[in-house]
Amino acid sequence: MMSQLAQVLLLLGAAVIMFALNRPRMDVVGLIVMTALPLTGVLTMSEALAGFGDPNVVLIAALFVVGEALVRTGVTQRLGDWLTVRARASEGRLVALLMAAAAGIGSFMSSTGVVAIFIPIVLRIARTARIPPGRLMMPLSVAALVSGMMTLVATPPNLVVHAELTRQGYPGFGFFSFTPFGMPILILAILYMLFARRFLAPGGAADIPACVALRNWVEEYSLAGRERRLRVKAGSPLAGTRLDALDLRASAGINIIAIERDTRFRRKLIQPQADTVLAEGDVLLLDLRKGSLDLRDFARTHALEELPVSGEWFTDVAQEIGMAQLVVPPTSRLIGKTVVEARFRTTYDLAVIGMKHGPRPVTTAPLSEPIRAGDTLLVVGRWKAIRRIQAERSDLLLLDLPAEAEEALPDRHRAPLALAVLALVVILMVWGVVPNVQAALLGCLLLGLFRCIDMAGAYRSIHWQSLILIVGMLPFSLALQRTGGVEMAARALLDVVGGSDPRLLLAALFAATAGLGLFISNTATAVLMAPVALAIAADLDLSPQPFAMTVALAASTAFMTPVSSPVNTLVLGPGNYRFGDFVRIGVPLALMTMIVSVVLVPLLLPF
Repeated sequence: MMSQLAQVLLLLGAAVIMFALNRPRMDVVGLIVMTALPLTGVLTMSEALAGFGDPNVVLIAALFVVGEALVRTGVTQRLGDWLTVRARASEGRLVALLMAAAAGIGSFMSSTGVVAIFIPIVLRIARTARIPPGRLMMPLSVAALVSGMMTLVATPPNLVVHAELTRQGYPGFGFFSFTPFGMPILILAILYMLFARRFLAPGGAADIPACVALRNWVEEYSLAGRERRLRVKAGSPLAGTRLDALDLRASAGINIIAIERDTRFRRKLIQPQADTVLAEGDVLLLDLRKGSLDLRDFARTHALEELPVSGEWFTDVAQEIGMAQLVVPPTSRLIGKTVVEARFRTTYDLAVIGMKHGPRPVTTAPLSEPIRAGDTLLVVGRWKAIRRIQAERSDLLLLDLPAEAEEALPDRHRAPLALAVLALVVILMVWGVVPNVQAALLGCLLLGLFRCIDMAGAYRSIHWQSLILIVGMLPFSLALQRTGGVEMAARALLDVVGGSDPRLLLAALFAATAGLGLFISNTATAVLMAPVALAIAADLDLSPQPFAMTVALAASTAFMTPVSSPVNTLVLGPGNYRFGDFVRIGVPLALMTMIVSVVLVPLLLPF
């Protein structure tokens, strides 16, 4: 048994190291664990794969779909407009309302999804209210994390802890069992951020974003002077040739933004594709970096005619060609690849023309620069392609749109139907009419019936990396229990703290869970710590409920570093934060959350 325990602990240590290094991706680590655990002889392959049939995994997937429907029907954008009106130019009132709204929505969907939805809303509010975005982004991330303490379905760790309770034969948590703890912590977080926001965005008015139009980005990314128009003349060797055969980006450093072509009735813009065949008379709209090519020599060699340009980077065709800023989430498959290696244009029908590492623009060759988590990409293409990427949200998140995109706002007439379905799902869960997963699946079917979301959008909305991570880590709990690892961890914690005062054990359990969450995801932390909490309760012959609740609350206390949670990583760039900002603001808040939890949990869930 000790030999098997050593193998399981070795595998666990390797997983923690891979999580900390973020190499490979978290979902790949989950697959590695799922494959390797049966080799220890502790579990069978069927037991390692049992997570795919876990109702809580299906429930999490269904909640991603419900959240996407709220985005598509414009519910969240209406909320942003409501916040702006209600705040009445008061920054303090705006921070409080923003945090309350983010926590409220986050009670029914993932915190990462909440932040992804709210980032463009907050940027628009910041412009309207003339507030530096750094004063709003961290309150947003804090509220999204606290939202995980509000309801049973608010975050995967809650469902993981609930599932461990029921698996061991104890009563699970109800839908609102977390609310008596989450509400006081949310009020504390709002009061704290109203005070702490003064230490964020010290640049003041200089950090306030202007109302962004295409011309703003032309200036910010130094695009002026890079536009070129070349007409394909008769006899040009380019005529009749496919773009993928020419490969002008690799051979000449030419980025074709669009192609103007005369048709029978009108002149139209064509989105360049790999199989697009150039024709005589086509006008190529090019983005060309200074010094990358002798354009005159290239035009002479290939029988091309240079045409006049506006000097404002194609803003004269802004009705058809648009721009957007996108942010790369920590779980994106694009991380580590260059734009060319990721086949960005082929996949998204958009061209990358600018890049930022955090707030710092990449001034040289962004197409050959490896993409990092939190990077901002400036893309250009047809508005139709930009609208499609709004619903993507797995590898890229929409950060900002220019003023010219107002006509691209989502269709709002189905918003009441989406809200009605959400209310029905919550009622079914609260009253226990049907199992939670059945209520969520019913909501997904109704949202599809009312055309609030289609099947393609539903599948895209599911964060498959998170699901694979949960499924892959769940077998660890069973493996550690069978080999005595859980009992050993419980004993070690009891020996360090002593069993005289259960409140000290709750504090130690909270600190251990929050500390482990600095290195691995809060879902994986809950998977590992929930059995330890229940083992401690069993050893002391106490109720398991307060110990399980402490683990769940601590798993959501990921305020302390920008890598503690994807939520923090997402706001790093838009808020212009540094690593030290999260330490300075997050550590005191985490300590206060621990104190509140240790005081409240025994009062509401007696030992």
